[in-house]
Amino acid sequence: MRYSGFKVIKEALTGHKGWTPQWRDPEPQSHYDFVIIGGGGHGLATAYYLAKEFGESRIAVLEKGWIGGGNVGRNTTIIRSNYLLDGNEPFYEFSLKLWEGLEQDFNYNAMVSQRGILNLVHTDAQRDAARRRGNAMILNGSDAELLDVEGVRKLYPFLNFDNARFPIKGGLLHRRGGTVRHDAVAWGYARGADMRGVDIIQNCEVTGFKIEDGTCLGVETTRGYIGAGKVGVSVAGSSSRVMEKAGMRLPMESHVLQAFVSEGLKPVLPGVITYGAGHFYCSQSDKGGLVFGGDIDGYNSYAQRGNMPVIEDVAEGGISLIPALGRVRLLRAWGGIMDMSMDGSPIIDKTHIDGLYFNGGWCYGGFKATPAAGWCFAHLLKTDTPHDTATAYRFDRFRTGHMIDEKGQGAQPNLH
Repeated sequence: MRYSGFKVIKEALTGHKGWTPQWRDPEPQSHYDFVIIGGGGHGLATAYYLAKEFGESRIAVLEKGWIGGGNVGRNTTIIRSNYLLDGNEPFYEFSLKLWEGLEQDFNYNAMVSQRGILNLVHTDAQRDAARRRGNAMILNGSDAELLDVEGVRKLYPFLNFDNARFPIKGGLLHRRGGTVRHDAVAWGYARGADMRGVDIIQNCEVTGFKIEDGTCLGVETTRGYIGAGKVGVSVAGSSSRVMEKAGMRLPMESHVLQAFVSEGLKPVLPGVITYGAGHFYCSQSDKGGLVFGGDIDGYNSYAQRGNMPVIEDVAEGGISLIPALGRVRLLRAWGGIMDMSMDGSPIIDKTHIDGLYFNGGWCYGGFKATPAAGWCFAHLLKTDTPHDTATAYRFDRFRTGHMIDEKGQGAQPNLH
């Protein structure tokens, strides 16, 4: 069924008896042309674009748990294209353009809200860096405005402008950035893929790969063997564990990133703000809760939970920037598993095993990249060539020295 305002009114008047399940729960077939491991945002988007843009139909998405139970439902919902480096900015701008038309594309309310993102600056050097990044964004077709103190004060008068250590001196405003309802992204892509014949198979964990003569022929799962013409792996923080089953050791580590939601408040934050003097970012959900986060926990882990020192650090950063937060109660916290690459940027590439492809290493950028990552991974699976915006996301950049070190901290994932 297609959704519309007319459909909502009709169901309201008839007791909501006409709604149907949003996707099927099929049994796995013995063979598919494409098998996508991972039923998160990236995996579902890959299947969706393989079907919609490339006309494929024999596609399966394998998810070890349930749709929406992984990182796609464990993030702070921010979308943006305010990157600096040539390897990243065109890709994230492509993703943001896809976000802007996503709801009409897959006929689902993902609550895309382009409320703007403001990166605060606190020193003259930071202002120079913000100006450079803003120029790079504009050159790649994005938008950027450099605000002075009064420009920031007009948007957010309650910030701590006169902090003795970190006075606010301005900010870089990215008006097209914003937030999206994370669960709805997974549901919308799942529904759209299912409508095009994709089998979404939940509670189906991959336990191994069938590889003969250097070619991947299929996967072993908890629901039996499934043959495949091509296999794409898109499993976020579990990347190293899954690819190890194919004999591969990836140039990345898994770390925990925590996120937090406060009690519901009246509207106070019109957009998204990030603290330039500490790693703190915050927005306000439609329910009124402040959604915020900060640094990764810094130790390797596959657990979806964090620890107290980072909670304290994030709270300190938030109160330093917004003193009124000290009176707000924390409602809940959770953790997502980040697959942190050695240079802080992702990988979308073929492996040395024929028929086996990989999408991962997204660090902090996974959710905002969802549409473009799905499109580019689908393009790679279909054509065996990288999409124009993802040519830099190759495995061999670590061997050739062509890293995309966006944060400038080299091969230290715990610092990205």
